[in-house]
Amino acid sequence: MTETTSDAVVHRAAPSLTAVEANARLTGSMGATLFVLFALEGITILLHVRGVLPAHVFIGMLLVPPVLVKTASTGYRIARYYVGDPDYVHRGPPPLILRLLGPFVIATTFLVVATGIGLVLAGRSSDWLLFAHKASFVVWFGAMALHVLGHLRETPALAAADLGPGPAAVPGALVRGLVLTGALVAGLLLGAWSLSWIGPAWQHVRRDG
Repeated sequence: MTETTSDAVVHRAAPSLTAVEANARLTGSMGATLFVLFALEGITILLHVRGVLPAHVFIGMLLVPPVLVKTASTGYRIARYYVGDPDYVHRGPPPLILRLLGPFVIATTFLVVATGIGLVLAGRSSDWLLFAHKASFVVWFGAMALHVLGHLRETPALAAADLGPGPAAVPGALVRGLVLTGALVAGLLLGAWSLSWIGPAWQHVRRDG
C-alpha cells in the first residue's frame, strides 16, 4: 500500500513527539517525587523544627538534586517551545496562569533552599537569614499550592506511565528511572553530609528549645 502524505508526516514526526512525551514523563515523575519530599519536610515543620532539626536539614538537602533535575527538564521544554520547535509547539504550552507562575515557583524554591543552607551554616544567630527563610517559605507555599493544583490531574498519570509495559510505552524509561534514582541517591548523600553542618550554635538552640 502506498504511504499517503499525511501518513509520512506522522511517521517522520513520531520520534520527536516521543521525545516530547519522554520529557513530560521525566518532569512528571520528578514532580511527584518532590511532592512527597516537600510533604515530609512540611511534617518536620508541624513537629516544630528545632526539635527535629537533623530531619529537617536532611530532607531539605535531599530535595536539592530532584529540584535541579525538574527545573532542567521543565526549562528544556520551555526553551524548545519558545525557539519554535514544531513538536513542542504542537504539544502546546501550559495554561497562561501556570506559565506566569512557573518562574515565580522556581525563584522562590531556590530562595527557600538557599536561605535554608545559609542558615544552617551560619547558625541561629543570623536573624536576617532566619527571617528570609521563613518569609520566602510563606511566599513559596502559596505559589507552590497553585502550581500543584494546576498540575494535579496530569502529574500522577505521567509519574506512573513508565511503571509498566504497554501500548503507551515510550523509549527511554530505563534512562528516566536512572535519572530519578540518581537524583535521590545524590540527595541522600548530600543530606547525610549536611548533618555535619549543624554546628554548636544550632545544637545549643536545640537543647534550649
